[in-house]
Amino acid sequence: MEKKDTKQDTYSIRQISDMFNVPSSTLRYYEEIGLLENVQRTESSQRIYTQEHINRLRAINCFKETGLSIAKMQDFFKYDKNLLENIDNIISLLQNHNLELGEKIERLKMNQLHLDHKVWFYSEIKKAIDSNSPWPKWEDYTGDDPLS
Repeated sequence: MEKKDTKQDTYSIRQISDMFNVPSSTLRYYEEIGLLENVQRTESSQRIYTQEHINRLRAINCFKETGLSIAKMQDFFKYDKNLLENIDNIISLLQNHNLELGEKIERLKMNQLHLDHKVWFYSEIKKAIDSNSPWPKWEDYTGDDPLS
């Protein structure tokens, strides 16, 4: 039995918008600033997206979710057009972003630990309220809290 290829060749702006959970206006903006290139149009001026655009949007989403600025995304895709001349620039851009992301993750972990202490502290207050006992002091819960 022959397996059918269900992958589409082209997609509408609505399909891409739904696929990436972004408004159509964002896709038009990405096109306007050069993040999405070579978007063809139908005779009625509707945009036509391809697998290449989907791949590009996956990279854009990754960059966006990790905090890379639009200007740096533009640099990345500009460099990507001519790897022979820009391979060092791409590697440097990605390494720097990865380093910044690692630092951000460490800060987030510290903040999460602080929130864990807050949850613990306020849970103990709730227990004290329920048992009509004295309330705990925050200082008693901050021993290994990096933010206290």
